[in-house]
Amino acid sequence: MTHAGAEYTADPGILGRAAELSRLDGLLGAVDGTGPQVLVLVGEPGAGKSTLVDWTAERGRARGLRTLRVRGSEEEAGLGLSGIHQLLHPLLPGDTLPAPRREVLDRAFGPAGQGPAALAQLSLCVSVLALLDDAAAHRPLLLLVDDAQWLDLGSVDVLGFLARRLEGRPVVLLLAAREDAVPARFDRDFPRVTVGPLSRAAAGLLLDAQPVPPRGRARSQVLQQAAGNPLALIELSRSLARGHGGTGRDGAATLPLTARLENLFAADLPELPGTTREVLLLAAAAGTGRLAELLRAAPSSDVVEALAPAERAGLVRVGDGRVHFRHPLVRSAVCQAASFAERRRAHLALASALAGEPDRRAWHLAAAATGQDAEVADALAASAERARARGGYATAAAALERAAELTPEAEPRARRLLAAARAAMLAGHPQWVGEISGRVGELTEDPRVRAEASLLGGWALGVTLRDDEALTLLFGVAEATARSAPDLAIGTLGTAAASVYNSGAPYHRSELERISALVDDPGAADSAARLWVRAVIDPHRDRAGQVRALEEAPAAGAAESLNDLTALGAAAWILDDTERAVRVLGRAVDLLRRAGSAGSNATVTHALALALFESGSWKAARDTADEAFWMATEAGAANVTVSACLLQATLNVLRGEHVAGRTRALEAVRDVDLRRSLSLQVRHRYAMGMAAFVAGDHADAYEQLRATFTRDVRPAPVHYHASLYHLGDLAAAAVRAERTDDARAVVDAVERARAADRSPRLAAVLHRATALLSDGEDAEEHFRASLVDSVTDSVTGSVTDCWPFEQALTRLDFGEWLRRRRRSAEARPYLTAALECFERLDARPWADRTTAELRATGAPAATEPSPVSALTPQQFQIAELAARGLTNRDIAARLYLSPRTVGYHLHKIFPKLGIRTRAQLRDALSQDPPR
Repeated sequence: MTHAGAEYTADPGILGRAAELSRLDGLLGAVDGTGPQVLVLVGEPGAGKSTLVDWTAERGRARGLRTLRVRGSEEEAGLGLSGIHQLLHPLLPGDTLPAPRREVLDRAFGPAGQGPAALAQLSLCVSVLALLDDAAAHRPLLLLVDDAQWLDLGSVDVLGFLARRLEGRPVVLLLAAREDAVPARFDRDFPRVTVGPLSRAAAGLLLDAQPVPPRGRARSQVLQQAAGNPLALIELSRSLARGHGGTGRDGAATLPLTARLENLFAADLPELPGTTREVLLLAAAAGTGRLAELLRAAPSSDVVEALAPAERAGLVRVGDGRVHFRHPLVRSAVCQAASFAERRRAHLALASALAGEPDRRAWHLAAAATGQDAEVADALAASAERARARGGYATAAAALERAAELTPEAEPRARRLLAAARAAMLAGHPQWVGEISGRVGELTEDPRVRAEASLLGGWALGVTLRDDEALTLLFGVAEATARSAPDLAIGTLGTAAASVYNSGAPYHRSELERISALVDDPGAADSAARLWVRAVIDPHRDRAGQVRALEEAPAAGAAESLNDLTALGAAAWILDDTERAVRVLGRAVDLLRRAGSAGSNATVTHALALALFESGSWKAARDTADEAFWMATEAGAANVTVSACLLQATLNVLRGEHVAGRTRALEAVRDVDLRRSLSLQVRHRYAMGMAAFVAGDHADAYEQLRATFTRDVRPAPVHYHASLYHLGDLAAAAVRAERTDDARAVVDAVERARAADRSPRLAAVLHRATALLSDGEDAEEHFRASLVDSVTDSVTGSVTDCWPFEQALTRLDFGEWLRRRRRSAEARPYLTAALECFERLDARPWADRTTAELRATGAPAATEPSPVSALTPQQFQIAELAARGLTNRDIAARLYLSPRTVGYHLHKIFPKLGIRTRAQLRDALSQDPPR
C-alpha cells in the first residue's frame, strides 16, 4: 500500500522523499536561469541517491532536456579524464566547434595524440564549455554525476570549472556523492541536499512494498537495524525471505546481512587486528557502548587502544565514555563476522560484568545459552514482569518469547508464549501477536489457554483489516466460554467489538448482541469491556443510560489499566461524550508515555486523534494522527495506517488543501476492500466529498456524500454510526447541486429510524440538515435548535464546547439565511462567531466564505484578532490541555516537556489571554456563542 502526502510522494516507486524530489524538481526548473543551476546530493551508502538521480533523469527527459550522465567507478579513479569522457561521449567529437576547440578535445579524448598530460588545463576546460554551449543551443542540458567520490581528479577539476560558469546557460548539474567523500570542488560553494534516513512511517511502507514483507518481531528488528536506510530495508527483507535467519538469539538481536550490505558498511572489518575485533564484538554485543562496561568485561585488554584501528577505519567513534558505531549495520556486521563460540564468550563476559543489572544480565545469559535452560528462562520471565510493571510491553513480550524458548516443559512454555502475545498486543504489534499466539495451541490442551490464544489471534486479524476472519474466531471463543469463563467471554467480546464497528455489517452487530446476552456474569455488567460492547451494538439506544453508566463505571475515576482506559474512552467517543473521550484516551496515551512506551500502541493513539479532531483540537489531532501513522506502519497495523491517513487527508481538505487531501485519500485506500470495512468506506467518502465541495464541484460533492447512505426506497446509513454525522454536509452540497428532494428523502428516513434519545451532537446535525433543506420559515426554528442542541447535553444538562467546527458551520449557514432575508444585524453575531472559529482552526475555505458574508452584511472586512491568535502553537496546545483539567505534570508527560517548562509557558499565556487563573482558561479559549 502506498500513501501520499507531505512526506510520502505520490510516485509509487519512491517513498519518504517528497522534500528531496521538490528540490530536484526546482533544479530542473532552473534550466531557464531562474534559480541555482547546480545541486549537490549527499548521503550515506544505500540512502537512495542513485534512485533520486534516476528520477531526475526521467523527469528531465519528460521536460525535454537532453541528459548527459556519468557514474564514478573505483576501478577508473586512476584514469585521467575518464569521468568527463564518459559524460561528454554522446557529444564527441564536436564537429561543429571551431577547429582549435575541436583539436583540444581530440587530443584529450581521441584515439591518438599526445594525451591529456600535454594539454593546458584552462584550454581543456574552455573547450568542454564550448562543447556544452553548442549542444545547449539546440536543446537544454541536464548533467548528472553519480558516485562522484570515485571520479578521477582531472574530471572533478573540469566539472568544478563548468559548475561555476553555468549562469546564463540552459544547463543544470546534479552531482551525487557519499556524505563523507564529497569532491573538494563541490564541498562548500553549491546548494546541498542531504538524503537522510527514511522516517519510521516511510520505512514501514517500503517494507510493505517488498515481495515478501517481514512480519511480526522480525519487522521491528529490520526497522531498528536498518535505521531508515532504504537499501538496508530492502536487503534485510530479501535475506529474511530467503530464510537466512530470523529473530536473533544473541543480546544484540541482529539479523543476517547480505554480502552487498557487508561490502557497504564493514568492508574494512577483516583487515583489523584480532584484539580490535574482539573488543568491537564486546561493544556490539553490549548494545549500550559504554566504555566502563567494556573495561569490566575485558580487564586484561587495553580497550581504548584496541579500538583505535576501528576508529581510524571509520567504523566507530569513541567519545563521551561510549563507543558509537557509524551505523547499526556496522554493529550487525561485527556480530555476523564472529563465530557462535566468540559471541558466546562475549555474552558471558558481559553477563559477569553486569551482575548489578539483572535485566541485561538475563539477556546476555540467554544469548549464551546452548539449549533449554530453566534458570535463565526464569530470569528472563522475571525481567519481563519488571518491564510490564513499568508499561514496557514490547520489552516484556520479547523477554517472555525468549523465556518460552528456553523453558523445558511444554505447559509452562505455552503460558509464557501466551503472556508474550498478550504483552505484544498491549504494545500494539498485531503481526507479532499472530505469530506468537499461533504457537500456543501446539503446546497445551488447556481449554482456557487455547481460548485466550485464539482471542489474541482474533485481535491481530482485526487490526490487520481481516475483520471477517477475526469475528469468526472471536465469536466462537466468546460463545464457547460464555458460561464456563464469563470474564474471558466479556474480554473476547470487547476485542470483537472493534472489528464489529469497523465492519459495520448488521449481521456482526446482531451476533455481538446475541452472544453478549449469553454471558452470565452479573458482576461484569458495568465493566469497561461490557460498556464498550453495549455502545458498539447500538450507540443510539438508551444513550442516557449508557452515558450514566460511563460516569459511574468503577474505572472511570482513577483507572490505570490500559485495556479499561481504552474501552471507556472508545465507548465515550462512540456515544458523543467527546470531552470524556479526549480525557480518558489521553490518560491511556499518557500511561504509555510515562512508562517509556511512547509510540507503542497505534490503535490507542489513533482513537485519541479522532476524538481530538471532533473536539476541535485540529493541530493536536494532526500531530497525534501522524504519530499513530508511523507506529502503525512500523507495527503492520493496516487498519490504523489507512484510518490515520484518511484523517490526515480530511484535515488537508478542511484547511483548503483539497488537491493534496484528495490525493492522500485515494492513496489511503489503494488495495483496500472498502466493502468489508464500512467505517473506512464512509470516512473515505467524506474526505472525497469535502474535497469536491472545497473545489467548487458541488455535484461530485453531493454524490460522494450521498454514497454514505444506501439507494433504497428508504435510504439507510451505509455505516450505522459514522454515516449519520455527514447529513449536514450532505444537505449543504444538495442545496448547491440542486438535489434537495433526494437529500430530504435521506434526512426524513434517518429521522424516522433514529431513537428520540439521540446525542446532542447528532440532534444538532439533523436540525442543521433539516434547516438547510426547508423551503419555509421553519428553517429558523431548526437552526436555533441546532445551536442549542450542539452546546447542551440532555443527559448531564451541562454546556459542552465540543464539535466547534460543526457549530461554526451551522452559524455560517444561519447567518447566510438571515442575511438573505435582510436581517443583516441579526446575522452578524453568528457570522462573527463562525469566523473566529474557522480562523482558529485554520479552516480557510469557510473563513473566506464567512468573511464575504460578513462584508455583505455591512460589517468591516477584517475582524479584530482574537487574543488566542497571539499564542504560539505550543502555547495554544498547553492552554488547551490545561483547560481540560490536566496538571502541569500530565501536560509535560504528553508533550515531552518538563513540568517547569509547562509552568513557564502558562505564566506567559495568562497575560496574553487577559486572565489570572487556570479556571478562566476554558472560557478564554472558547467562542462565546450568540444566544
